[in-house]
Amino acid sequence: MGSSHVLAIPYAAQGHIIPLMELSHNLVMHGFKITFVNTDFSQERIVKSFAGKDDVRDQIRLVSIPDGLEAWEDRNDLGKSCEGILRVMPKKLEELIQEINGTDDHEIACVIADGHMGWALEVAEKMGIKRAAFWPSAAAMMVLTFRMQNLIDDGIVDDDGTPIKNQNFHLSPNMPTINTANLPWTSIGDSTAQTLVFKYLLRNNKSITVADWLICNSTYDLEPDAFSLAETLLPVGPLLASNRQANTAGHFWPEDSTCLEWLDQQPACSVIYVAFGSFTVLDKAQFRELALGLELCNRPFLWVVRPDITTGANDAYPEGFQERVSSRGLMVGWAPQQKVLSHPSVACFLSHCGWNSTMEGVSNGVPFLCWPYFGDQILNQGYICDVWRVGLGLHPDERGLILGEEIKNKVDQLLMDEKFKARAMELKEMTAHNVKEGGKSHNNLKNFIEWIKS
Repeated sequence: MGSSHVLAIPYAAQGHIIPLMELSHNLVMHGFKITFVNTDFSQERIVKSFAGKDDVRDQIRLVSIPDGLEAWEDRNDLGKSCEGILRVMPKKLEELIQEINGTDDHEIACVIADGHMGWALEVAEKMGIKRAAFWPSAAAMMVLTFRMQNLIDDGIVDDDGTPIKNQNFHLSPNMPTINTANLPWTSIGDSTAQTLVFKYLLRNNKSITVADWLICNSTYDLEPDAFSLAETLLPVGPLLASNRQANTAGHFWPEDSTCLEWLDQQPACSVIYVAFGSFTVLDKAQFRELALGLELCNRPFLWVVRPDITTGANDAYPEGFQERVSSRGLMVGWAPQQKVLSHPSVACFLSHCGWNSTMEGVSNGVPFLCWPYFGDQILNQGYICDVWRVGLGLHPDERGLILGEEIKNKVDQLLMDEKFKARAMELKEMTAHNVKEGGKSHNNLKNFIEWIKS
C-alpha cells in the first residue's frame, strides 16, 4: 500500500534532526516506511556517529541532497545557509521524490518537513502529496515567528528585522518576556546574516501555510498560553527516545558512554552536568572561567567538551586544572544526554537551553542553570526561570564574562533550595502523563498517524 511511505526532511542542525528522527521512529512503530532526507554534509556526520551501535538505517532509509554550499563553506553562517537552501534544495527534493515514486513500490504518501523548511511543503503541494509541518522548538517560538510581520507593522522592528528601539514585550501575560535585543534573528552573525535569516523566516511563514497539519515537540501543559495563540498547532511531545527505551539517533558526534559508568560511582543528586549543545562556542577566557567555576563548586561534575567548543585548540583549560579535578570531574567529547539526565546521581543541568535539552531536563525532573547562546535559547530560559521556575540564570560581568564565582554561587543557590527540585519533579510527572496512553500528546500523535493512513 502506498499510504505507508513518509518522507521526513529536517533543517540541517542537530537540534532539529534529533526530534524529527524520534518522530520517524514512532511512525516506524506504527508500520510506516520512512525516508529521512539529510543534507550531504550532515548525513556524513550522522553516519560516522553511529560507531557500531544499533543502526537507525535498519528501520529508516537515510538519503541526502546538497545544501547549496561548497564543502569548505561555513555552515554556521546561517545567512549563507538560508541562501543555499532556497537556491538548490527545492529542485533536488522534487527530483528525489520523483525518483522514489518511479522506483519504489510504495510511493511517498506524506511529506513531514521541519517548520523552518516550508519550501519543502510547497514542493509536496505541487506534487499532490499530503504535507505536515513539524516544529521542533517551543510553541512560543512559532507564535513569535508568525508575528514577525506584526512586529514590523507595530514599529517594534524595521523591515529587515532590526529592532527600532530596545524594549520588552509579551506575546501573552503568562509567556516569557521578550526583549527586542534578544529576538532570535538578532543574535545570528553580522547584520547581513541577520537580514538574510529574517527574510528567510518571513518567506517561510508563507510557505508553511500550505501544511495540512502543524505539530510540535511540546505539550499543552508546559505552554498553555502559546497553544491558545496557535490553535492549529498540535503538540506531540516530548519526543524522547527514552519514552520507547531506545537510544537517541541523529547526533553529529559519537557518544562516550563510559560516562554512565562514572556516574554510577557518584552519590545520588551530586553531579553537575554541563553541556552546551552542538553550536555554542566559547572564547578561551570564558572557557577558562567555566572551568574555574566548576572547580570552585567542589562538587562532582560531568562536562561535555566538544572538539570545537572553544575558539582554537582545546588547550584552554587553566594550568593544572585537569589534575586538580581528576578525582571528581570528568570531561567527555559527547554524552548520551537522555541517559545522563535520567541518572540518579545528576543534581542539575548547566545548559545552553536548546529546546531538546530543555525537554530532556524537564522530562527527567532536573533543575537548570541557564547559559543561553543564541536563537530561541533566551526565550527558553524565560520559560525555565520565570514561568516554570525550575532554574536560575547566570549573569555576566561588565566585560560580558560569566565568572567562576558566579557559577559557584548559582550552583549553591540552586541546589540548596529544595523548591527548584520539587517543581522540576512536578514538571516531570506532567510531561510523562502527556505521552502515555490517553495523554494529550499521545492522542494528537495517534490522530496524526490515522490521518496519514487515511
